[in-house]
Amino acid sequence: MSKQKIYKLLVGTNNRGKLREIKSLLPKNIKIHSTSEFHLKSPKENGKTFKANSLIKSKYFSKKTGLICLADDSGLEIDFLNKNPGIYSARWGGKHGDFGKAIKRVYKELKKKDKNWKNKKIKARFICALSISYFNKKIACVLGKVEGQIAQEPKGKKGFGYDPIFIPEKKRKTFGEMQPSQKYNMDHRYQAFKKIRKFL
Repeated sequence: MSKQKIYKLLVGTNNRGKLREIKSLLPKNIKIHSTSEFHLKSPKENGKTFKANSLIKSKYFSKKTGLICLADDSGLEIDFLNKNPGIYSARWGGKHGDFGKAIKRVYKELKKKDKNWKNKKIKARFICALSISYFNKKIACVLGKVEGQIAQEPKGKKGFGYDPIFIPEKKRKTFGEMQPSQKYNMDHRYQAFKKIRKFL
């Protein structure tokens, strides 16, 4: 399968922000389908790593549709919080994936650990695992990451998820303050895409 050119691809996510970003990174000659076209709910993500969860999704959605599927599993690791929320990043937003709630929880956990956390540099990274599967067969699975730190308060309305509280290394703005085109050219998904591009 990996030797053939891919002309049709299902993007295995129900997150509109992720879908938008992945579409912008994919080659223009590929016809892209989304899980919403098939009214598919996401599978239970019970893997222990980003890669495992990404593969659960790409295999599940491929089997459901018969299409080659590209799926992403990504999240935020904060060193000061023992690398949490990590693979539970979306779950910190509760069952409706409310990232406003998830961001509040990050700040609450930081404050619980150290009242003066704002005086420290809170190192963090965004991680993205991208996988391509066809039915039960894994075609590729890669990891991309971007290092940075946690902002003292949420800034910016652009982006999605934890973007308003993450400042990438050597930058002053959060992902939430950046134009999408700027963010898409440097973030964890872009880093993963550089590695997976040769399979597309």
